[in-house]
Amino acid sequence: MPARLRPTAPIAAEAILVGDPGRALMLAQELLVEPKMSNHARGLWGYTGATEMGHQLTIQSTGMGGPSASVVLADLAELGVRRAVRIGTCASLGELGLGDLLVVEKANERTPDPALTAALESALPEAGKGPIASLDSLYRPERELPSIQAEAADMQTAALLATAAELGVAAAAVLVVTEKSDSGQLRDDDFEAAAKRAGHAAAAVL
Repeated sequence: MPARLRPTAPIAAEAILVGDPGRALMLAQELLVEPKMSNHARGLWGYTGATEMGHQLTIQSTGMGGPSASVVLADLAELGVRRAVRIGTCASLGELGLGDLLVVEKANERTPDPALTAALESALPEAGKGPIASLDSLYRPERELPSIQAEAADMQTAALLATAAELGVAAAAVLVVTEKSDSGQLRDDDFEAAAKRAGHAAAAVL
């Protein structure tokens, strides 16, 4: 039994990872037929069920920040997850606007699985693509960023990709822009619509 997750239903070999437990529930209701809660330990809600195409899929919340996401992915790998897509949030550092999607091509020095990333880019032709900076604390416009080229900043993707590489899990990420210094924050209903678009794409490529 993993150290943190306490599954009450089988875990699928493919998973969508989100930070927020509420987002996990929303995507489970959107993507799965009769989803069953597969984890509620530590408030990290997870759900498993079949998509409309009959494919088994787990949707698991990972909490906030890289350390939490890494330990959750380690438990999922122990439970048999072999491919995963992170659907997360980010702050735009460039041209991306609120509600835009970004397929991550690099997070700090970590690269996602090439096949999954290419499939996400094909499934989301409207999405931007490029590198991001994963930070160890919340992004603020006045904060000095690492000296790397980045389209956006988040708090999880690099840690997830590093853990995935160590554990032999193919992982990729698509992020929703929820913050931009000159535009404020994305409204909840617009975020839900963008997250659902990303969720359908992730489910299709897994």
